[in-house]
Amino acid sequence: MKYIVSLVIVVLILAGGWYFFMNKPAGIPELSETPGTATTTEGTATTTENGARAPEMSIGKSVQGRDIMAYSFGTGETELLFVGGIHGGYEWNTALVAYELIDHLKANPTAVPENLRVTVIPVLNPDGLHKVVGTTEKFAKESVPATEAGTVPGRFNGNGVDLNRNFDCDWQETGMWRNTEVKGGSAAFSEPESQAMREFVETYNPKAVVVWYSAAGGVFASNCHDGVLPETTTLTKLFADASRYPAYQSFNFYEITGDMVNWLAKEGIPAISVLLTNHTDTEWDKNRAGVEAVINHYAQQE
Repeated sequence: MKYIVSLVIVVLILAGGWYFFMNKPAGIPELSETPGTATTTEGTATTTENGARAPEMSIGKSVQGRDIMAYSFGTGETELLFVGGIHGGYEWNTALVAYELIDHLKANPTAVPENLRVTVIPVLNPDGLHKVVGTTEKFAKESVPATEAGTVPGRFNGNGVDLNRNFDCDWQETGMWRNTEVKGGSAAFSEPESQAMREFVETYNPKAVVVWYSAAGGVFASNCHDGVLPETTTLTKLFADASRYPAYQSFNFYEITGDMVNWLAKEGIPAISVLLTNHTDTEWDKNRAGVEAVINHYAQQE
């Protein structure tokens, strides 16, 4: 008799465990393979369960609902920010060089000193990149369809706005790209992508910002009518000397309104534009040298 009772108890315990497993309440997180990395929000993690900043997070959504991702390396207090893909599919090589930086930092975790955190936003305009490349994740250069030189597929966001005309330095509703009029949005920061960038900058206060564009082959300092910040001059020279791109104190090929790095200058943040030489190559060796020079410079600062 006692064996029958014991068997019944075992069956009841197993049945109860199965019921709980099949009816687990929503909100109980799955166990993570790495302690302290469970997602605390729906979808993309923004913080770990211990409150630390997640190494991969969405900083916002594009017009068409795609995530704008940021990848962070290191845990230091000094933030360095690298940005690609503001002109989406028109300048897809700027997204690709940012992804190459991400791969480099993943493969070389000691490349970021203890006092630094390096964040890479590879695609600020995911809708524009997706329009040409078909993805917002890393892609092969060979998979990009050929486009006619001088055309602008994917340059604008889902609202048809040139994001590099939507920031708060000399913003105008209609901006210029070479000799062509482009939309600057209904107001400065009218677009969700530029809003995401502004919120990131306000939250994490980067010490320096490098933004990739194409194509002119040079490093350009930023300013918004108050002159070039001394640290921006240093940053420009550092990247240019290491990469062997020529350095320029300003971008004066044509008038630009609502430019992102000039807005950063207005906010007192050193920022440079690094223009790749063409629209297809990442020139990774040159840019890696520039990035390493910037990292080493700020690693030596308190």
